[in-house]
Amino acid sequence: MREKRNLLTGIVLIGAFALWTVLIQYVDVQTVGQNETKIGFAAFNVWFHQLTGVHMTLYTITDWLGLVPIFICLCFGVMGLVQLIKRRSLLRVDADILLLGVYYVLVIACYLIFEMIPINYRPILIEGRLEASYPSSTTLLVLSVMPTLMFQAYRRVEKPLIRKATAVFVIAFSMFMVIGRLISGVHWVTDIIGSVLLSSGVFMLYWSAVLYTDKAKRTDRSKDGI
Repeated sequence: MREKRNLLTGIVLIGAFALWTVLIQYVDVQTVGQNETKIGFAAFNVWFHQLTGVHMTLYTITDWLGLVPIFICLCFGVMGLVQLIKRRSLLRVDADILLLGVYYVLVIACYLIFEMIPINYRPILIEGRLEASYPSSTTLLVLSVMPTLMFQAYRRVEKPLIRKATAVFVIAFSMFMVIGRLISGVHWVTDIIGSVLLSSGVFMLYWSAVLYTDKAKRTDRSKDGI
């Protein structure tokens, strides 16, 4: 039943993200952004931005640390490639790894879509340029990729200590990145909220898909009498 609950949770979260995206474009829209750009939830966004201020050092740190989830993606990609070479068939690569590849492609697609169709622009100029800000791409990347590291560790690592260490690292790193991005002042707070909703929803869909494939494997084995 967990797979169904995860699927439903993922759908609800993505639906919430879609609703949030619509609301941003219609609720309290004011010309308060850089170069007279319009921002939804303007009063709330401006209040929070003035509360935190701008901290470019923190922005730079979180920007560079954004390479960590990219490195994790590459590691899982290498794992899948090694399995493919050894087993000589794409169908023999572990299903959760194949689904992980599809999941990462989906995350990248979400990022590219919102780069091409800007909803919000950053509250500050980055090197003199006005950049798209919704949803926060760094937050989206971190919250999409880091949970997969913990998920795969619990599936593949037998030692409880390593599992717990991985969980602590993932949670601590993710919290630092989200909070750091939030208070660095390079995004509106609504951009961060959008990333949290989208990444959580898409991850729950991935988790659900893996559980469904696990269930299908168990069913096949029982039919074969294994």
